[in-house]
Amino acid sequence: MRRLCPPLLVVLSATFACSDTPATSPPPPAKPAVAAVLRADANRDGDVRFDDTDANKPAWSAASGAVFMANIDDDTARCPKKGNDIDLDKCNDATDAVINGADDMLDLARLKVKPWATAPDGATALISVSDAAVGHVRLFKRTGPGEADFEPLADDGALTLDDLRLGAELAIEGLDIVRDSAVWDGTASIGLTVTSGADTASDSVVMRVAPVMTYHHLLPAEEVFVTNNGDTGNTAMRADLAAECKDVGLPPPTQVEPGDGDQWTQDFFETAFMSMPAAGGAQHVVRVNLRSANVFQPTSAKNPLRSAGQVVFTRFRGKDSAAVQQYDVKHSQDMDSLNSFGNTETIPPYALGADTFPLGRILRGATPTFYPDPTFTTMLKSQSVQPIVEIDTSWLYVGHVDETISFIKAATPRGWAMLVNDAALAKKMLDDQVAAGKGDTPMFVGMSWYDNNGNPTPADTTIAKVLADTTVMGASADAAIEVAGQIKKLKDATGITDSEIIGIPFLHTTTQGLSYAYTPGTVNGIYIADARFVTPNPHGPMINGKDIFAQAVVDQLATIGVTAHFAEDWDEYHAQLGEVHCGTNTRRKVPAVKWWETGR
Repeated sequence: MRRLCPPLLVVLSATFACSDTPATSPPPPAKPAVAAVLRADANRDGDVRFDDTDANKPAWSAASGAVFMANIDDDTARCPKKGNDIDLDKCNDATDAVINGADDMLDLARLKVKPWATAPDGATALISVSDAAVGHVRLFKRTGPGEADFEPLADDGALTLDDLRLGAELAIEGLDIVRDSAVWDGTASIGLTVTSGADTASDSVVMRVAPVMTYHHLLPAEEVFVTNNGDTGNTAMRADLAAECKDVGLPPPTQVEPGDGDQWTQDFFETAFMSMPAAGGAQHVVRVNLRSANVFQPTSAKNPLRSAGQVVFTRFRGKDSAAVQQYDVKHSQDMDSLNSFGNTETIPPYALGADTFPLGRILRGATPTFYPDPTFTTMLKSQSVQPIVEIDTSWLYVGHVDETISFIKAATPRGWAMLVNDAALAKKMLDDQVAAGKGDTPMFVGMSWYDNNGNPTPADTTIAKVLADTTVMGASADAAIEVAGQIKKLKDATGITDSEIIGIPFLHTTTQGLSYAYTPGTVNGIYIADARFVTPNPHGPMINGKDIFAQAVVDQLATIGVTAHFAEDWDEYHAQLGEVHCGTNTRRKVPAVKWWETGR
């Protein structure tokens, strides 16, 4: 029989009820769920937030993934301006474990740990770095309200309980650029693990270090460089270059003065840059100056490299300006000329089929048996965004791509044209003058050739004598064949058509069985501003008051809306197997294209 409860009894305002269930205590409050939320600027807008726009993704891609930079500039100018090749390379903002002021802080990318206000006593949090990135990055943690109030994160990656409850702000710097993607590809996974009792939660962000990128010639020039070594021929070219800069609104050329008077300003350093997202969709940029891998003193323990290249440290390294050197002292000396930067140019942006190259591609002279320093090439390839195209320059005495090829902005389907050496055209032009009865017309009037001791020999000759010179004619015929091979390689790589290729006439000759420009190599110039190309004065035959080689350059460039201007480079450059481009360098405007959106 079911038991019945008696009526409720009220005693001293207490109420009791009859029940078969024993009385129990109220249940304890539920433990708060462990919270682990780590964010970086995955949407690349220059800010770090905890909403969906910065949600973490499983992999870095063209659409998502945070960026950081190698912090290798010198924002407070603390690095030495004098020293040897080995020691100069040991200093930059990443070689100390401090924030070198507010400017240095701008070179670090931020991460944030979302506050877990109810984190219980005893909860712990650890920041980790993926194994492949260990030793390549450094993390800092904010310790105060100031912009540079950051200290290195503890070696064990531990955050404090206050960091967990109030949230923590971190900053990351790369200790170096990517040198070899087989060793480190530039990505870093930063993890957060939170533990409370037996419960654990984790989160992570994938980041990638900015690559080093070179400038293509379609970008506006911002600064022109030239060596001032005081030589008469050097002075002549500097004067012409200064006039050109003034005419297009550029500042006077920056005079680089290496201690050894090395006039080949194009060759011993290369201007480049790296960037990461900044507020408002902008880019934070650090200029990078690459030192050539020319090994001039392979037996020197402290100064094996071409001494002029030290300018990347002694002259250029500073605030938002970095220096990089990479070389193998054992690389063959017979190939060393290929390490000069006249042999490193940049093909402008283009698309070919499904492949796009919004930042262009690096162009170098190399063959399987004649090639630049492999470690430097590996470094360039490891940047990944400007894949290298290689053409054969082994037939050239100097061996540089800028001897026969140049790129110039033009109203073509791809927005640029390619200037190429056309030795056959140069010969035909002289043949035409002989046919017109003008074979006795002089060339190279007042110019000289120089021996190894600098002793001059008059260069004056005539059209007929040049055509009768079997060495010049043979070398020019061979050059036409070799350049055709270069063009074929570039057509295959870029899709460029004959209508976008402009032949520039000059002849070749040889020394030690290798080719170089006999008449000034007018393809070897500097695209100094929109529609203006500064090229060597060819000192060709004057017909009806005009230098026919100079006029040919003017006429050829006019077809693409570009004007040719001439600089005097004979004594300092042409007579020493170089030209205008070899003796100059440019720093150009950073492209609006953001590398992280290119899909590479």
